[in-house]
Amino acid sequence: MARPVIGISTYTEPASWGSWEAVRAALLPERYVEAVRGGGGAVVLLPPLGPGDDAAALVSRLDGLVIAGGADVNPSRYGELPHAATAGWRDDRDVSELALLDAADDLDLPVLGICRGMQVMAVRAGGRLHQHVPDVAGHDRHSPGPGLYGPIEVDPVAGTRVAALLDGGHLTVPCHHHQSVAEHPGFAPAAWCADGILEAMEAPGDRFVVGVQWHPETDTDLRLFAGLVAAAADRQVARA
Repeated sequence: MARPVIGISTYTEPASWGSWEAVRAALLPERYVEAVRGGGGAVVLLPPLGPGDDAAALVSRLDGLVIAGGADVNPSRYGELPHAATAGWRDDRDVSELALLDAADDLDLPVLGICRGMQVMAVRAGGRLHQHVPDVAGHDRHSPGPGLYGPIEVDPVAGTRVAALLDGGHLTVPCHHHQSVAEHPGFAPAAWCADGILEAMEAPGDRFVVGVQWHPETDTDLRLFAGLVAAAADRQVARA
């Protein structure tokens, strides 16, 4: 069988390279691509859907899906007004990623949500977010500053898929998030920080549907990506 094809959602942002300045581009940090490849998958980048794009038709060509990190989710999607620290949401990404998750559910596709991705998964399920983690945790170590990752200690919940993938024990993970999941209907907690912030969640059952609040793509530990790709390979075989 060919390597499972994993789609990764991307930004559409102004970017500069070579002689081009502030050109709108579909882009993503390369670390996501290398992490999926390192886990055994082939990669397709998914810009926000445009007019006429069919999420179901697109997702049907994939074996797995990663909803990547990025800007805040629009708080109107979970019925709240913006906190003073909530800014820069991208409605095109919100709409697109919600549609991709809908299609993935319909097709039983394995899904890994990373940072914002976990938050989108929770909001789609009818949950809500803590709009500013320092208000809850009492510190800013989850997001120490622009371009920085805070080392956060987390404890996987015994008996979860996340605990099995990460061999259960206490670990330190790289975080960059000022928001977090407050309510997550239909998902089970899968890892916590000692300050009470939920750092991972997963759907019950056999299907791989996992969200993590940290950024595993920036680390050398690729077990979450390997787990996603293994689930995608199983689905690939079953579909064949």
